[in-house]
Amino acid sequence: MTQCTTSPALETPPGIQVDNLGLRFGDKPIFEGLNFTIAGGTFAALLGVSGTGKTSLLQIIAGLIPPSAGSVSGSDGASLAGRIAWMGQKDLLYPWLTIADNIALGARLRGQPVDSPWAEHLLERVGLAGYGQAMPATLSGGMRQRAAIARTLYERKPIVLMDEPFSALDAITRTAIQDLAAELLSGNTVLLITHDTMEACRLSNHLLVLSRWPGGLDDSHLISGNTPRAPDDPILLKTQATLMLQLMGAQ
Repeated sequence: MTQCTTSPALETPPGIQVDNLGLRFGDKPIFEGLNFTIAGGTFAALLGVSGTGKTSLLQIIAGLIPPSAGSVSGSDGASLAGRIAWMGQKDLLYPWLTIADNIALGARLRGQPVDSPWAEHLLERVGLAGYGQAMPATLSGGMRQRAAIARTLYERKPIVLMDEPFSALDAITRTAIQDLAAELLSGNTVLLITHDTMEACRLSNHLLVLSRWPGGLDDSHLISGNTPRAPDDPILLKTQATLMLQLMGAQ
């Protein structure tokens, strides 16, 4: 296996604290008065019907757009700036860069030296050893998603935000990449947007359900047990049924 500079241990990864958060587009309220905490080192999923503002909420947490009211911080009281890695709905690999260059893109944009051993180690961990010099167009959709995971992990950030990153994959590939993400993101604080109730219940310790304004957010769903859960896990099946009924009632 490639020798590498290992990722630093996350002894106490920060959680996410959201206080009285609101967002308006002009006169239209998207959400307001949102209050919730995601404990450090846990995997949380954010769900809700279309149009509730899930992506906007994630973007506010990431510092990409400002809220109209309220604040976001780490559970330690400090700013989240510089402590977040982002993984979007699509793999967003640059087609003119090799996979290795895509993985280390953040360092290149910041003018930092590339940690090639760390990038090679991540390629091995996501099952892409030997593909560092390949171009994105030569990879399957599942391979590109694995490369995007490696790029996210390359940043060595304690908080990872993901916006429907597996939605374009077939069921079998999606399950395999869920397993990989659960393994490699263990110890991080993770918030995932998904419309897939099975995915949410397989991967998460905490479920957040956002309703259309003025419905607010339900953060009461806590799921015990280790992740990723088997598809026939009784806890998963019970939680998924409850979650589906709640989402259907919000239509």
